[in-house]
Amino acid sequence: MSVYALEAIEDEFCDVSTGMRICYRTYGQRSGEPLLLVAGLGLQLTFWPPSLINGFVERGYRVVIFDNRDVGRSSRATQPAPGLLRQFLRRCSASAYTLQDMAKDAIGLLDHLCMSRAHVVGMSMGGMIAQTIAARYPQRTLSLTSIFSTTGARRVGQPALSSMLMLAKPPPRSREEVMQRHLKLISHIGSTTYPVNKQALRAYAAGAWDRGHGAHAHEGTARQIGAIIKSGDRTAEVRRIEAPTLIVHGDQDRMVAPSGGIATAAAIAGAEMITIRGMGHFIPEAVVPILSDLIDGHARRSSLALMHSL
Repeated sequence: MSVYALEAIEDEFCDVSTGMRICYRTYGQRSGEPLLLVAGLGLQLTFWPPSLINGFVERGYRVVIFDNRDVGRSSRATQPAPGLLRQFLRRCSASAYTLQDMAKDAIGLLDHLCMSRAHVVGMSMGGMIAQTIAARYPQRTLSLTSIFSTTGARRVGQPALSSMLMLAKPPPRSREEVMQRHLKLISHIGSTTYPVNKQALRAYAAGAWDRGHGAHAHEGTARQIGAIIKSGDRTAEVRRIEAPTLIVHGDQDRMVAPSGGIATAAAIAGAEMITIRGMGHFIPEAVVPILSDLIDGHARRSSLALMHSL
């Protein structure tokens, strides 16, 4: 299997107890240890680098990727989306869902797949959801890897002003515009050290427009932002995490400042933190081998420790 392309696998769906219908894909042998990848804010399951997924499959994992609620082909929530002013003022409606609700979606997916436990890996907002899974469902978490994420504490992990201004622009209205905007955003928050594949970024954005909600996708993203806001400072909850934890952050992150990763590692007893020099808020192809080795090593050590404890 090529490291640049995944075997064609159709989207599958499952209904979970939260009332959401979750779109997902699985890769690898059914006998492999489950590895759940949780995507970030507004990102579809197709955002995960194919070479990263292939690397895990080649190492023997059963890889699960999925669209969070309000993105891609998963269910859209019915609550009104908070506007930019309410997001800036960190106000959301009483009916807004939380990261805990999104974590329940993921657990429902594991239930559907008859996976009692999984190595949980999340990036950005997905890292927040992964932390929530580890804190609230310790019996379901073999290990936790949190990539360029944070605890929700307002004093850490805040985006650069330049990033906030880019996100505050009116939503794109066409397929071509969303491709241009996505490329510009990733070029800004990504890395000045590692090159980005512009063609691949444009292809992702075009595909996301087609399989998602087009010009209305920003409404789901706004509701996900509302979930982050409503969940607030999760430091106390993060401190309850007992699963072996790996924190990965780049030193050039303009979306979630490195202080967010540092705070997460400090809150979790025994957590290991790795800073990847030159990485921003994006996983470039050149970093995939590094990240694959880090996560695989962490997962294997975690599984071995669990076996010895039984």
